[in-house]
Amino acid sequence: MTLELRFGADDVRVLEEETAYDGYFSIRKLTLQYRAFEGGWMEPQVREVFERGDAVGVLPYHVDSDSLVLIEQFRPGAMRGDNNPWMLELIAGIVEPGESDADVAHREAMEEAGCTLGELQPIATVLPSAGACSEQVQLYCGRLDGPVVPGVHGVAEEGENILVHAVPVAEAFEMLAQNRIPNGHTLIALLWLQNNIHTLRERWG
Repeated sequence: MTLELRFGADDVRVLEEETAYDGYFSIRKLTLQYRAFEGGWMEPQVREVFERGDAVGVLPYHVDSDSLVLIEQFRPGAMRGDNNPWMLELIAGIVEPGESDADVAHREAMEEAGCTLGELQPIATVLPSAGACSEQVQLYCGRLDGPVVPGVHGVAEEGENILVHAVPVAEAFEMLAQNRIPNGHTLIALLWLQNNIHTLRERWG
C-alpha cells in the first residue's frame, strides 16, 4: 500500500500577495489559508517566502581513481559564532531562464571546477527549507570524463573564489561518519552514493 498525502495544491487559498523585498533575491509576503486535517480551513496566516530561484547540484565522480570533486567556498549564511564559514560542497548553481537542469550541471561543473561531465545520474529533487524558501534543487551524480584537477576556479565577476579538491570516495565517506559535511545537498548526495557506489562502479567502469 502506497502512502498518499491527504491534501494538495488545491487545498490552499492565497488571499493576498505582495513583494516585500526585491534585490539579488526577493521575498514574497503572502496572506493565506489552508485546509485543516480535522476539517474546514485554518485561520488566515501571514507568511514571508524567500525566492532565490531553483538550483542544480552535481557530485562529479571519477570511477578510475574512485575519487570525487568537492569544492570549498565561503558561505555568509554559515557565519555562526566561531563556526567556519568556508564549506566543503558539491558543485551547484541557479537555473537561468531557458536552461535545463542538465545544462546547469554541465555549466557549473566547468565554471566552478574546470571539469567536463559525461552521464548524469539523477539522485533526488529536494526542497531544502520549504517552511520559508521556495527553492527546489535537483541533485545529480555526474561521471567525470577526466581526472580531478585541483585548483582555484569560479566566475570572478560573480565574486566566486572556489578551491577544488580531489577527494577519494573512502575519505568522503569517513567525513560523513565524522559529521564533517554540514551542507545539506552534499550530505544527501554522499549518502546516496554510499548506497549506490557498487552499481555506479559497474556501470561507469
